[in-house]
Amino acid sequence: MTVHIARHRAGFQPGWTDIAAIDDTTDPTGLGLAVLALPAGGRHREKTPGETAFLLMSGDVAVTVGNRRVDMGRGSLFDDGPSCVHLPAGAEIAIEARTASEFTVYRCANTQPFAPAVYLPADTADEHRGKGQVGDACLRLVRTIFDRSNSDANAELVLGEVVTLPGRWSSYPPHHHAQPEIYHYRFTHPQGYGHAEMGEAIYKVRQFDTVKILGGNDHAQCAAPGYGMYYAWVIRHLPDNPYTVPEFTPEHRWTTDRDAKIWRPAGLSEDQ
Repeated sequence: MTVHIARHRAGFQPGWTDIAAIDDTTDPTGLGLAVLALPAGGRHREKTPGETAFLLMSGDVAVTVGNRRVDMGRGSLFDDGPSCVHLPAGAEIAIEARTASEFTVYRCANTQPFAPAVYLPADTADEHRGKGQVGDACLRLVRTIFDRSNSDANAELVLGEVVTLPGRWSSYPPHHHAQPEIYHYRFTHPQGYGHAEMGEAIYKVRQFDTVKILGGNDHAQCAAPGYGMYYAWVIRHLPDNPYTVPEFTPEHRWTTDRDAKIWRPAGLSEDQ
């Protein structure tokens, strides 16, 4: 494995595709990421080996966890909110796909007990983060599906999504945290692309790419003009060091000030 995983750009075949493993020895994060693609009429059933989250990317499905059956649907990652099931180790889940459907699946080795949770679009707001900051150059939609504010204290995963507007930045100002993280990317067009900073390294990311973010690395992102960029992000709490908020890189922290003075060429109006 490498930090930038780009071998799935042709998309995912029906079935289960592992992208990153909990026990990776190269660039380890302690996080697992897979894609589950089901054809119409397809089914998936499992007993979770560790803490697991199933995030619906597309399709129309029925999900059964214990005695609860939930209908989920998603037509667009960019316009529709997330539906997600968050499970402890040893939980049983059954998925029935009414149409061709796809999930991203996130795992860690945590075996502490907690109650299964289901999150539907109404549970997750679109936060317009970066509004009014540096001329709206980093305005993006942030969707935090679950974190310490709404998940069990025994859970170790934090999961969310970011929609980066075409030609703009996200995860900005550059920031870092001790806890490892993974980003998984999708674009509004199959030829779309963006750039992912990882410390001093920069990776060109495309459809279906994944990036591992090792603890302490700054990781700002940008989308190429014309292309909306989505990424799901998953973080793992560390023992006695849970993820709360990132730390902005000091030299760029001034850009968070709404009154920050941003240079513009003389004679160029605000709407140009």
